[in-house]
Amino acid sequence: MQFGKDLPLRLLVVDDSVEAAEAIVSTLRNAGIAVRPSRPENAAALDQLLAGQPLDIVIAAHGARSVPLAEVMQRVDASGKDLPVLVLHDDIDTQRVLNAASIGARGIVLRPQLDLLRDTVVREWSDLQARRGLRKLENHVRETERRCDALIESSRDPIAYIHEGMHIRANAAYLEMFGFDDFEEIEGMSLLDMVAPHHVDEFKQLLKKLSKGEAPPPRYELEARGMDGNAFPATMEFTAATYEGEPCQQVVLRQQEIDPALAREVEELRQRDQVTGLLNRPTFLRALEDTVAHAAEKASHHVLLLVEPDHYAHLLQEIGLDAADELVAACGRRLSEVLADTDVVARFGEHQFAVLRRNSEYNASVALAETVRAAFADAVLDTGKRSLNATVSIGGVQIGQKIASVTAVLGKASQGVQSAAGVGGNRVELFDPSAADRAEEERVEAWVKRIRDAIDNDRFIMHFQPLIGLHGAPDEIYEAYLRLLNEHGELVQPMTFLQIAEEHGLLWEIDRWVAGHAISVLGERRKAGHDTTLLIKITEVSLQDDSLLKHIGEQLARHGVEGRQLVVQLPESKVFTHLRAAQTFQIEAGKLGVRVGLEQFGSGLNSFQLLNHFNAGLVKLDRGFMDDLQNNADNQERIREIASKAREAGRLTIAEFVQDASSMTILFGAGLDYAQGQFLAAPGPEMNYEF
Repeated sequence: MQFGKDLPLRLLVVDDSVEAAEAIVSTLRNAGIAVRPSRPENAAALDQLLAGQPLDIVIAAHGARSVPLAEVMQRVDASGKDLPVLVLHDDIDTQRVLNAASIGARGIVLRPQLDLLRDTVVREWSDLQARRGLRKLENHVRETERRCDALIESSRDPIAYIHEGMHIRANAAYLEMFGFDDFEEIEGMSLLDMVAPHHVDEFKQLLKKLSKGEAPPPRYELEARGMDGNAFPATMEFTAATYEGEPCQQVVLRQQEIDPALAREVEELRQRDQVTGLLNRPTFLRALEDTVAHAAEKASHHVLLLVEPDHYAHLLQEIGLDAADELVAACGRRLSEVLADTDVVARFGEHQFAVLRRNSEYNASVALAETVRAAFADAVLDTGKRSLNATVSIGGVQIGQKIASVTAVLGKASQGVQSAAGVGGNRVELFDPSAADRAEEERVEAWVKRIRDAIDNDRFIMHFQPLIGLHGAPDEIYEAYLRLLNEHGELVQPMTFLQIAEEHGLLWEIDRWVAGHAISVLGERRKAGHDTTLLIKITEVSLQDDSLLKHIGEQLARHGVEGRQLVVQLPESKVFTHLRAAQTFQIEAGKLGVRVGLEQFGSGLNSFQLLNHFNAGLVKLDRGFMDDLQNNADNQERIREIASKAREAGRLTIAEFVQDASSMTILFGAGLDYAQGQFLAAPGPEMNYEF
């Protein structure tokens, strides 16, 4: 399961200490989890939280006095919700483990062991999502079965359900085809009785294979025999199914009214991409679904590769847009030349190809991917009158029981393609769940090398997004966003590399680059007659000493920029956990005239309490407030509350991630000072917004 900003963890912390609860929240956020925390002050507040909003996990301190642990467990049980409770202790012994189990807690977490707490929370969250997903799937299955039953009965296609070779269900069209008036006439009758005598022996073998669990053929051609004894050409399509809880085979039997050879040709054309002659996406997905299901059931191993030409847009510029189909066809031919006849190959996207090889172990999968990569790197592709060399990026997945989900397989393969292309292309990234550590180590090593190269050779660039004033005269304010420019002129988004940079101690160098480049841009704008304010983001590592502040002071003097033109932003959660260092940084930055703001504001347990200790000049609301804002009354009320309190304290407020006009209306009415987002203006390399 993937956790991150797109899936927030709704956490309820029962603890007498706000600081201790905030430390838990910060630990989870530092692990990349978007936490939406709440903390009840008393039992009544706990009841209100349990009844009023969906929750994922409860962490309850064993010695809490505001709401005792026994009362927490009682009220969670009374809510009737599947809500795991973790008991928070300072230390552990056998009796505490037994006590926690006896009251129904899912586990124990230790206050001093925050890493263990994080891992336990993630595990319980994953289990909870799995249970929720299972319940949802069970409901979907029941509803789907009900609808399918109605559709099958009314279908014009003759459909029957066969268990151990006997009819257990048939619709009206099936009965009509064979001349029966009522299902009772056919119930329990062998399917062999519907087959012409000269096909019986061969059909028996097929039924034996199906009974052993072997995959049925896509289409089976034979002569069927009606009640009157007359035979007619027909095709059968088999699908594994269940009927009233029993495993069976669904049989769709169609009478052939055209030449069988012509029917096979039409079916073949329907499954092919017309440009490349390879399988099309829907046909490939059906094959992938069957393969993933086989891996889940039989613990078999297979490999999926997604193959994409590097720098496709640049290649089209060279050969012309009218030759796009020729380029794709040439790539398809080259791919087919190096693959075995048993491999399943398809055109999966506009310029993306998919390869599926069944029964392939990891080493063989690596060899296959390298063969494909080398086949393109060492070849010249002919596209009509033009010839060119095109390397490819390959993202692969070793399919097995640990990743037996089509969505997960395609997601990992797509990530691999993007990552391989992001580090220059002509590269393979093969994900193997059984060897994830090895693959991850190789990927990280490549990214560390690339980040160091970007720092040394100035491959970072900035994009700028305007902040639009909602009240008063418009000011020229932009926010700077960091981007990495690879050697081919392509942009790499920061979320791809910032976590790796943090793990390898490179963030302080990136912070210096951001601050220095921002001040340089402000200097150029000042010379051009623009009084521009620029917001930048820095990380908590730059709070550890005064090196960044010294660098900012030097760059301000060098470029003739006033400190008021620069606003440095820090995440609220990082300031909370590095409060003294942040206070010192803010004071020293103030001496340079530089303002310090808080971003992701309002996501903590008590955000305004933090403002009593940290003199932030502006606060930027957490983007979670903007999710479906027009339909979320709670978020609207919270935004109005934040805007009102910030206005009383003399602090500016900003809302980011604005995506529609209705959100703008709500923000204006709430009294926020500034708004930014794709709806207003997307980030770009130029500062050209007309304020």
